[in-house]
Amino acid sequence: MTAKIIDGAALAREKISELKQIVTSLRARGVTPGLATVLVGDDPASRVYIRNKARACEQAGVASIHHDLPASASEQDVLNLVERLNNDPKVHGTIVQLPLPRHLNAQCVSQAIAYEKDVDGFSWHNLGALMENVPGVVPCTPRATMAMLAHAGVPVESKHAVVVGRSVIVGKPAAILLINAGATVTVCNSRTPDLGAVTRQADILVVATGRAGLITRNMVKPGAAVIDVGINRLHDGKLAGDVAFDEVKEIAGWITPVPGGVGPMTVAMLVENTVSAAVRAAGSNR
Repeated sequence: MTAKIIDGAALAREKISELKQIVTSLRARGVTPGLATVLVGDDPASRVYIRNKARACEQAGVASIHHDLPASASEQDVLNLVERLNNDPKVHGTIVQLPLPRHLNAQCVSQAIAYEKDVDGFSWHNLGALMENVPGVVPCTPRATMAMLAHAGVPVESKHAVVVGRSVIVGKPAAILLINAGATVTVCNSRTPDLGAVTRQADILVVATGRAGLITRNMVKPGAAVIDVGINRLHDGKLAGDVAFDEVKEIAGWITPVPGGVGPMTVAMLVENTVSAAVRAAGSNR
């Protein structure tokens, strides 16, 4: 058996093309969706992520509004900028790129973003909506995970899903989305004793730990759908996921590559969250 590759890059291109049509319609009504990005400091990886988001926005016709702050910026400096963006009608979505310099409280900054502009889906308002399974902004990477499973035709309801990772950005919201979709969900992490004994039970395995090659062939159930959220820079400069792709693809039913898997779809979901926010704002301004 060789797994079917879930091509996130191709799916992202399709999604951006769909969003471009919606944006064209909004522009005809005098509304241009706008995404504001804030980078504090000059972390090279963060700048690459910002650049990728700006490129996707441009492709969809979304205005990309970027703000750079020095690494020495105070927390109040960042909060003041966030407040200005909250009050700017041309901005429909705001993200403050993580990680922030250590002297800044990331939680405080994230929660300062108006929930209707919180296109990352990290506000307590939106996370609470996810918990209650009511409409809200869903974090982009978990949304991407579910979209890729749906596109591949992977059944979720009544299946056993295992999520390896417990972050509020990926692991926890991914688990809740799977629960809401009717799966039986187990959440573990890289320190779970005998991790392989747990992951081998998974019909759907979502891995988001930031540890390259953590999941090997003998840890995967034959025919399972494996969603690799991890992205790690190796010593030779190459990118690798949390899953040992070459060996796991020989036993899995479906698998996402790194790069070219969840990453591009995460960016597409960010653009979609921004366009959706613009649609809501346009409706409320009638």
